[in-house]
Amino acid sequence: MSRTSVLALRLAGPLQSWGASSRFTRRTTESAPTKSGVLGLLAAAAGIERDDDTRLARLAALRYGVRIDQPGTRIRDFHTAHHGDTGKSMPLSERFYLADAVFVAAVEGEHALLTELYAALQAPVYPPFLGRRSCPPAGPVELGLHDNARLEDVLGRTPWQASGWYRRHHHRHHLPDRLTVLREKAADETEATDVLRDQPLSFAAAHRRHALRTVVTTHVPLPPGPPDATARHDPFEALPDVPEDESA
Repeated sequence: MSRTSVLALRLAGPLQSWGASSRFTRRTTESAPTKSGVLGLLAAAAGIERDDDTRLARLAALRYGVRIDQPGTRIRDFHTAHHGDTGKSMPLSERFYLADAVFVAAVEGEHALLTELYAALQAPVYPPFLGRRSCPPAGPVELGLHDNARLEDVLGRTPWQASGWYRRHHHRHHLPDRLTVLREKAADETEATDVLRDQPLSFAAAHRRHALRTVVTTHVPLPPGPPDATARHDPFEALPDVPEDESA
């Protein structure tokens, strides 16, 4: 039997957008990263082309979950565009985003595959983005590869990844000391679940296809966060040393 591991990701940036049911001129976003969006990020890092359904199927078989560390704020933007050939104005469209959000996403599956994906994130073929190309991550995406682990355990013990300012706000205002987790049901679970149409079958531009998957909503105790480096940040560290003017 092959080893099972879990690959954890930190998804944070000024803007994110994880659509699951966008249609025509209204492009919505879910409140947390979708499986389709995260697998698209991993596929891009690994250099999997959009029409390679065979390689995508290996990723789609991974079990997925996400923890909401910093929910962010939903914002709306309006887009105008012109047809590239005719110059004709296109219909005004609405685009929805999550601003200042932070998530811990994780995929569980075959150790060898996750090892490949972990290495790809550190040297990606195509740059990762958070749902849309206009939404780059604020820092490295990979959080770590956990050998012989379960999805539930990794999402429960990974340090709280919220921004320093958000953690300070949380402690001042005594917000709930638990985090929401949205994950796929394990094979041995029987509890009720919701469904979401974000199980990717094909990313091909001509025939994108998605199936339904199960989603279990649970909560985990708030884990400790990483040390807050904000107070120690010195922006002048990036500047080269300048010799003092002895004539001054």
